[in-house]
Amino acid sequence: MATPLRPGLTLASYATAIEKAFSASKLPGVAIVVNSPGGSPVQSNLLFERIRQLAAEKHKRVYVFCEDVAASGGYFLAIAGDEIYADPSSIIGSIGVVSRGFGFVDLLEKVGVERRVYTSGANKNQLDPFLPEDDDDIARLKAIQQDVHDVFIGLVKERRLGKLKAPDGELFSGAFWSAAKAVEFGLVDGIADIRSKMRQVFGDKVRLKVFEAEKSGLLSRLRRSLGAMAIPSPGLAFADDLVSAIETRTLWSRFGL
Repeated sequence: MATPLRPGLTLASYATAIEKAFSASKLPGVAIVVNSPGGSPVQSNLLFERIRQLAAEKHKRVYVFCEDVAASGGYFLAIAGDEIYADPSSIIGSIGVVSRGFGFVDLLEKVGVERRVYTSGANKNQLDPFLPEDDDDIARLKAIQQDVHDVFIGLVKERRLGKLKAPDGELFSGAFWSAAKAVEFGLVDGIADIRSKMRQVFGDKVRLKVFEAEKSGLLSRLRRSLGAMAIPSPGLAFADDLVSAIETRTLWSRFGL
């Protein structure tokens, strides 16, 4: 999952773990666990592409297992799987694009602050939260969102070819569903947990080896910065972590979790 202040789910942070998983397995399959309420569509696409590239190079079938949530960018990742499974209580879907913000049009005047912005380019200051909304700016943003949504829809249709069983207007509305409904709609292939399914496919003696991304919390960031002799302000780092935690909590709470 990625947020503006902490792009946690990125190709850079997961590339090594993904490559190790595809290289280490002697079996013709790799299992991936997805548990994400969304994030950056760019990073989701980069991860998707890398998984599919390695699957082709290593001749391996990819099995994806959804945990609490595989929604929005999380479901984007899930469709990298040749087969997708979920827990009975998983939440699946949210195939759409969203942009959120706030408007502070009258705030600065009330607190007695004068804001000064200088730009080169007629549209450089569009969607400024301290200015009234502009219809042209909103239309431009919606057009960009539609382009991103079309990419998402196209990949879902390509990866789930012949399996989707609901109208486009429902599947791609941004709604999300329980695992049972996702199976009915063809968004996932069935209800199963990773250990049971892998034993069913590869035999009872199969053993799962876990590959995880590098930790990227505040302490890890501080250690890396100290090692490079570039020490950030702990106060600012903490503030970034706090805001990121609030953003993360908001994304999860959208799905009732």
